[in-house]
Amino acid sequence: MTVSALVPLSIPSPSNGVWHLGPVPIRGYALSIVLGIIAAVWISERRWVARGGRSGEIQDVALWAVPFGVVGARLYHVATDHDLYFGAGRSAWNILYVWHGGLGIWGGIAGGALGAYICARRKHILMRPLLDVVAPTLLVAQAIGRWGNWFNQELYGRPTDLPWGLKIDETHRVPGYEHYATFHPTFLYECLWNLAGFAVIVWLERRFRIGYGRVMALYVMIYTAGRFWIEQLRIDTVELHDVLGVRFNVWTSVVLFVAALAYFVWSLRRNPGREPQLYAEPQDETPAQPAETD
Repeated sequence: MTVSALVPLSIPSPSNGVWHLGPVPIRGYALSIVLGIIAAVWISERRWVARGGRSGEIQDVALWAVPFGVVGARLYHVATDHDLYFGAGRSAWNILYVWHGGLGIWGGIAGGALGAYICARRKHILMRPLLDVVAPTLLVAQAIGRWGNWFNQELYGRPTDLPWGLKIDETHRVPGYEHYATFHPTFLYECLWNLAGFAVIVWLERRFRIGYGRVMALYVMIYTAGRFWIEQLRIDTVELHDVLGVRFNVWTSVVLFVAALAYFVWSLRRNPGREPQLYAEPQDETPAQPAETD
């Protein structure tokens, strides 16, 4: 047997991304997102307790952050790809069909952060250590969630004849690329990049006891660095895809990387080390008693 026979000529795509348990459809895209969220919450819970937090609080935060994040991710996708939902022959009702794909990561981060902030305020949790605990686990969630693109045969890269090229069915090929069969598996590139980023951040955090939101900044820098080069491989079209000849998401990555780096440097100079506590002092709501007089 030759070496070439041992190497796959392409990565196959699933023939079907939906399975049925009786009348209930189980969609590969949604399953990937849910498994990613479960993994992130589980790891975050362990990290929070290891930092001195109370058990169960991350699950409480997730009950706020996850729905806010899904809504934010969907709104970001619709805003940057609105031609899919508005205009001739389009239906705005499709905005509700999240299981068909279409979640923008930065909308998800913004929405999730808002939900987490609301819960943190209610529980008197300091926001920066909370973000630092959760940030690396977002990479794990994204790594797992990217497999949803594999199930949907979407968001792949340029044509390639490399052994790990992703085979795409003709019905799922981007217009203009119908005569190509295999493409760069950008979902796999991002999955591996994110898992490697998670390992690097956890090591750096333990080695240098990083705090005050700088772990979150590291997450943004590592993710955007990967997204910068992966995005330029992709051939899918979006409404805001070309700004000065560069895809919109590439510009987003550059701006966020610079902002995260600037915050990291500023925070390191202002507050080296790590926060000594995770909780803010709760406000005393007991009314003051008048002083006694003789």
